[in-house]
Amino acid sequence: MITYVQIGERTYETEITEHHGELRVTLDGEPCEVSYDEVDTYGQIVLIHGGKSYAMSIEGSTHEVAVTIAGHRYDLSLEDERERAANLAAKAAAKGGGTVKAVMPGVVVELLVEPGQEVSEGEPLLILEAMKMQNEIGAPGDGVVKELHAEPGTAVGAGDKLVTLVGKDG
Repeated sequence: MITYVQIGERTYETEITEHHGELRVTLDGEPCEVSYDEVDTYGQIVLIHGGKSYAMSIEGSTHEVAVTIAGHRYDLSLEDERERAANLAAKAAAKGGGTVKAVMPGVVVELLVEPGQEVSEGEPLLILEAMKMQNEIGAPGDGVVKELHAEPGTAVGAGDKLVTLVGKDG
């Protein structure tokens, strides 16, 4: 599975797989020879790259991780392909309002807004259950809810309209 790792303003596309006990890593599409050993169950590892070893401490959640190497802390944001597609779609829709669309098939579990309601960027609009996970679909930008295109219990496909937003002035 491809994971997008953001460190500061730079985003890297990574893919890590294991094949016959061998770790295969690509960084921005290029093979990267690395191996690692877990030191303990608390997120301490030794990473080996280019003939050098690096002691690392890793802590955080599924999406926000802090990595400490030789006393230097690096804050990382992680998102998988599905999350990246959802976030990119939301950002694209944020430009002047627009329609928020489902980026994957799912079922609308709950609507959190109603027509005429003002929303701020990131404010949850609805809950979409997909792949046995409940995902909050947030407003891509500030605006006003113009129309809801689904109701709780509605099955939606990728690309189906969920909510139409308009700018606060329009």
